[in-house]
Amino acid sequence: MHPERIFPFKAFQQPADGEPIRAVITESVDSAVISWVVKPGQTISAHLHPAGQDTWVVLSGSGQYRVNFAGDTRRINAGDVVVAHRGEVHGVFNDGTVPLEFVSVVSPTVAGYEPIKD
Repeated sequence: MHPERIFPFKAFQQPADGEPIRAVITESVDSAVISWVVKPGQTISAHLHPAGQDTWVVLSGSGQYRVNFAGDTRRINAGDVVVAHRGEVHGVFNDGTVPLEFVSVVSPTVAGYEPIKD
C-alpha cells in the first residue's frame, strides 16, 4: 500500500518562463500523475505515447489542443477531460491570457514518448 494518496495540486505547480515543466506528483507501475502549468504563449509540443494513454483534467485556463498529425486543434477549457488514446497525437498551445493548469495521467507509466515533427 502507498502511504500518500492525497496530493495538493498547488504544491506541485512549477510555472516556468521557458518550456512548461513536467512536475511528477506520483507514479507507480500503473500510471504517472503529472502537474502542468502552461503560461500564455507557451506550448507543449505535439507528441504521442506509443504504448499507453494520456488523460488530462483541465483545472483552469484554456488552449488549443492538437488532435492529429495534420495539426488540427480543438479548444479545451477548465472543466474538460481530454483523452489521447495509445498512439494519438496531442499537445497544446495556451492562446489565452491566464495559465492553463491541468493534471495529466499517463498509463501505464512506461507508455513511452515520441515527439512529432511538423
